[in-house]
Amino acid sequence: MRMRKKPNLGPRMEACRAWQILEPEEMAGRWRSLKPDACALWVEVGCGKGKFTVETAAANPDVLLLALERCREAMVMAMEKAKAMGLTNVFFLDLDAQDMERCFCPGEADRLFLNFPDPWPRSKNAKRRLTHRKFLRLYTRVLREGGEIHLKTDNRKLFDFTLEELAALGLPTKNRSYNLHENGTVGILTGYEEKFYAQGVPICRVEVVCRPLAEPRTEEETSHDERIFRC
Repeated sequence: MRMRKKPNLGPRMEACRAWQILEPEEMAGRWRSLKPDACALWVEVGCGKGKFTVETAAANPDVLLLALERCREAMVMAMEKAKAMGLTNVFFLDLDAQDMERCFCPGEADRLFLNFPDPWPRSKNAKRRLTHRKFLRLYTRVLREGGEIHLKTDNRKLFDFTLEELAALGLPTKNRSYNLHENGTVGILTGYEEKFYAQGVPICRVEVVCRPLAEPRTEEETSHDERIFRC
């Protein structure tokens, strides 16, 4: 759902400028200069209003967290949270996931979070899913070998699709769950996730262990139809 335009967006963004990276392409290979003592570099793709982002940064003060978000109306709310909490280990980027390689050197990141990405349910839009193999290949290049992708979604079809893509690429998984909060909440929740939990909606989660992958073979690798998304 598209957010309404925020009043005074410009001044609000400016007030949080210290938490925004305006030219991320210039930071490739230099991200850790933002926090030289960081023990790890984590990336969140699509941070939304930032609940998960700021709580994760606060709970892991020795980690440098970079949050990607294309919606400025959402990002300003996330930055305002970070500012109010006085966080110094989290920064925000107006960056599309498909452009990550312009801003990160190979193997520069240690972990990547994908929380409730758009499922793009129609088969013709499969390549837009952030867990399509073209994106998974990109993540494995940005992440170091042994780095991890942490995915959460309320969409079982997207989860099953993702597991198929991971298997096709030979990427190992661990800590797989089809109902993460079945016995009470686990870990830090996003804003959406809190609502889903209150409604009893099962949350699927998986951790992916990255390794180097061969280059894409041909278009045939991505031409298969997604049966699980058909009506």
